[in-house]
Amino acid sequence: MKSVFSLLLVLTVLGTNVMLAQEAEGKTILAVSETTVKAENVATEIEKEEREAVEKKVAEAEKKAEKAEKKIKKAEKEAKKKEKLAKNIENKEKAIRKNERQIKKLQQKLVKGKSKGTLSPADIAKINGKIDKATNNIAKNKNKLAKLLKK
Repeated sequence: MKSVFSLLLVLTVLGTNVMLAQEAEGKTILAVSETTVKAENVATEIEKEEREAVEKKVAEAEKKAEKAEKKIKKAEKEAKKKEKLAKNIENKEKAIRKNERQIKKLQQKLVKGKSKGTLSPADIAKINGKIDKATNNIAKNKNKLAKLLKK
């Protein structure tokens, strides 16, 4: 009986030791898994902070690029405006020269026709009307040119 009792005692002690070992192992595994979860959380937070920092830098770079594009567009717009102004000035000067040539031509025609006597009074009035109209156009174009030159 002693041997059976001894055997039972040994088995009970061994069983308890196994259970304690398993519990200790479980706590160790639990502690390891908690440490792993904490490490993953820290790593995730660090990645998140790095990602936010990179996104912030990218946003700043995009803002700078947009500002640069706006400056370029503004400069192009100014250049176009100046080019258009120069073209308008040139066109007004050209119109003035054209009207002056037309007046000279009409005056020569008037002088020639009067000297030959081939112009009727109606023709003379018509030519004088054209000369007056061209003179008015020259005055208008000179006013417009003066305004353009002020710009």
